[in-house]
Amino acid sequence: MNTPSTSRHIPSRIAPPLLSLALVGLPPTVFAQGLPTMEDPSRGQGSGILQTMQNYGYDIVLLIALLVIASMFIGVCYHAYTRYSEIHTGRATWGQFGLTVAVGALLLVVGIWLLTKATGVL
Repeated sequence: MNTPSTSRHIPSRIAPPLLSLALVGLPPTVFAQGLPTMEDPSRGQGSGILQTMQNYGYDIVLLIALLVIASMFIGVCYHAYTRYSEIHTGRATWGQFGLTVAVGALLLVVGIWLLTKATGVL
């Protein structure tokens, strides 16, 4: 009759569950020691939780507005680049390129102005 050998090491198939059990048993403060503190919103903390959440919402809306303007800028640059490449193939002129850049710049200015007015409403 074969008897299993008695060894003092933990088999590799049992080690991961034991490790996860040991990590679950640690207090949460062990993991939170190196985390940075949360910063106040740009308008300040506020007098209550509702005003603080509104201030965080304002910051989120400003970030979304910044992303919209950045995407508009990338779109204008892409369109100007394609128009520039069309000049070299003979399908467009320098006047069309200049018009594309001017209209794109005007659209960016109007977009920035509108989003600044919109965030001022908040």
